[in-house]
Amino acid sequence: MPTFNNQIRQIGLLIILTGLALLLLFELNGFLPGFLGALTLYILSREWYFSLTIRKNWNKTGTALLFLLAFLIGIGLPASFAIHLISSKVSVLLNNSDQVIVVFRSASAQIQQWTGFDILTDQSLSEIQRLITNFIPSFLNSSASVAGNLLMILFLFFFMLTHGTEMERKISGIIPLKEENIAVLAVETKNMIRANALGIPLISIIQGVFAIVGYWIFGIKDYLLWGFITAIFAFFPVVGTSFIWIPLIIYLYASGESGNAIGLSIYSVVVTGNVDYLARVTLLQKIGNVHPVIAVLGLIVGLKLFGFWGFIFGPLMISYFLLLARIYASEFGSLNR
Repeated sequence: MPTFNNQIRQIGLLIILTGLALLLLFELNGFLPGFLGALTLYILSREWYFSLTIRKNWNKTGTALLFLLAFLIGIGLPASFAIHLISSKVSVLLNNSDQVIVVFRSASAQIQQWTGFDILTDQSLSEIQRLITNFIPSFLNSSASVAGNLLMILFLFFFMLTHGTEMERKISGIIPLKEENIAVLAVETKNMIRANALGIPLISIIQGVFAIVGYWIFGIKDYLLWGFITAIFAFFPVVGTSFIWIPLIIYLYASGESGNAIGLSIYSVVVTGNVDYLARVTLLQKIGNVHPVIAVLGLIVGLKLFGFWGFIFGPLMISYFLLLARIYASEFGSLNR
C-alpha cells in the first residue's frame, strides 16, 4: 500500500501531467485533424503493414514510404481534384455575387406571388451578399490549414508505421484497465474507425449517385459536377445535401422552370434525403455494427470538435463513452460480484 506522502506525490505528478497535456493540446489544436487523420490511416493499414514487414520481412522504412505514396495517390489526388472543382465554382460565385442576389430576388418574388410570404427581405439579401464577400479570406485560411494538416498526416503516419509495435505496447502499458478490457477497447476502436472511414464515404457516394440522377432528370446543367459536390456535402448529417439542392431548386424557380423545380424538390426530399438514412442503417451496421443513432449524434458532435475527421471520431467518442461505462461496471461495480 502506498503511503500518504507517496499518494500526495502521485496526485501532484498527475496534476502536472494533466496541465501540460492541456497546454500542449491548446497550442497544437490546429493540427489535431492531422493527428486524427494519421491515426485513422494507421488503424486501417496496420495489419497490412505488419504482414509485409514482420511476416514477409520487408524493409520497414521502404514499406512505410510505399504506404505514404499509396495514400497520396488514393486519397490526396481525389481530394485535390475535388478542391479544384469546388474552387472553380466558388470563384464564379464570388465574381458574380450581384447576379446571385438577382437570382435570389427573383425566386423570392415568385414564392411571394404563390404564397403571399416574403421569405427574403432586403436585409437578409444584404447579409447573403456580405457572407459571399467574406468567404474569400476564410476559404484561403482553411486551405492553408488543410495543407498544414496534410503534412502533419504524412509525418505522423510514417512515424506510427515504423514504430507501431513499440507505440502500441507503451499505450497498453499506461491504460489502467485489465488486459481483457484493453483488448475490447482495441477491437471497438478498430471496428468503429473502419466502419466510419469506409462506410460514410460509401454512403456519400451513394447519395451523390442518386443526386446525379435527379439533377439529370430535372434539367440541371453540369449535373455530374453538382452531384459530385452533393456527395461531398453528404458527409454532414441531416441537412448536408440540402445545402446544394435547395439553391439549385431556387435557381430553377428563378429561371422560370417551375415544373422542374417542383420535381427536383420532391425527388430531393423523398429520394436523395431518405437514401442517406437507409444506407446508414444497412451499411454501417454491416461493416462495424454501428447503430444509426450513434452515427448521426456522433457526426453532430464530432464535426464541431474535430472538423472534417469528426465523421470518424465523433461516433467513436459516443461508443467509447458507452463502452467505458460497461468496463467501469465490470471492473469496479457490483455487476462482477
